[in-house]
Amino acid sequence: MGLFDSKQPPTDPLNQPGETNADISQSGPAITGLSGNELYCAGLIGYRPGNIIVGNSVFALGFIGGVKSSIRTAVGGEIAQVTNMIAEGRRLSLERFNNELKQGGAPAATGVTSELIFHPGNVEFLSVGSSLYPLREELGQFNFTSSSDGQELFCQIDANYTPLDFVFGNVAYSIGIARGLIGSFKEMVRGEVTQFSNIFNITRNLALERIVAEARTRNANSVVGIRTSILPVGVSGVQEMVMIGTASYNPEIQAVANTVGGIITSDLTAEETWNITKAGYAPQKLLLGTSVFSLGIAGSIKATFRDFVKGEIKVLSQLIYEAREQSFNKIRAQAVEIGADDVLGIKTYIYNVGGGGVIEFLAIGTAVKRMQGLTTRSDQLPPQAIIRDKDTFINTAELSYGVDLQKPTR
Repeated sequence: MGLFDSKQPPTDPLNQPGETNADISQSGPAITGLSGNELYCAGLIGYRPGNIIVGNSVFALGFIGGVKSSIRTAVGGEIAQVTNMIAEGRRLSLERFNNELKQGGAPAATGVTSELIFHPGNVEFLSVGSSLYPLREELGQFNFTSSSDGQELFCQIDANYTPLDFVFGNVAYSIGIARGLIGSFKEMVRGEVTQFSNIFNITRNLALERIVAEARTRNANSVVGIRTSILPVGVSGVQEMVMIGTASYNPEIQAVANTVGGIITSDLTAEETWNITKAGYAPQKLLLGTSVFSLGIAGSIKATFRDFVKGEIKVLSQLIYEAREQSFNKIRAQAVEIGADDVLGIKTYIYNVGGGGVIEFLAIGTAVKRMQGLTTRSDQLPPQAIIRDKDTFINTAELSYGVDLQKPTR
């Protein structure tokens, strides 16, 4: 039994007695990133806000210089040296974050992020979150860090996902496919470039494999609230795909976890996770399907454009439709393989791959499985858990370096 295993619904934190002996003293007021709604939700699960915690590490942008020659000849796929360098910067900033958290005597942190902030000539790896202090004695012995903000944290715990640790998985990869290969596409028959679809499917899934590997070292059986970002890393033609989430444990979904190698992965929002739990579903696996298609093909589409004054370009409509369908088919095949009942929250993206009329179509969503006996601790979510905070400071006058410490860029 974990510390959050109680099936009793949470009580209103505003009607609770004063602080207990579990509270760790803190000199002065808390300088926190929690909003009013987050403070309320944190109170429902037994926590009060502590200070903002920051960990960082700054690397010179020249750290990528040693791998430029390999990037120029890359056909696509992972640039392992860059992946490892970025992962090191992220881990250093998280290590310093955790050290500062411990120095403050706080057992937990919420809203943890791992950002890349580009300054002139260098890149800063930045981890930011808000510490939490327990209102109940038993919570003082339970340590965790979570990518969920205060509202999301309530939703996940109320859906019986006990947070363990912030985790990430990343891959740096080349999108600058060799020019000679791009040139050859112009002579190809219209359709998918299968060899590059395979490269990108493997590459995209590396980030997922790595976040799962991190969760396994924390004895988790799920990674919930996964957020995926694609970022430039300072060299033309190279990007990083990074997934961040919260390694968690939920004993009720172990049977589903066993169908996907022991670790569930989900990019459903915390509110969606609560809702599907209430409806009797467990997330199963984050699925990705990518297809690479050539646009610069038979008959020269660019030349065809000159003959159009207005109206539909049917050949392009059909091509992009086929790319979309091919990505959906890959998602569908993965869902069938793991015995999923449905795939929720499908999102689609189109990317230009290295110029030359080549596109990647990416589809991403979460497979779910119906389970008997799943339920939430509360009958319904409190309004404070679903009300979105509004921006109250807006600056459009000039660019600035850094992130919003209350709602960091993701």
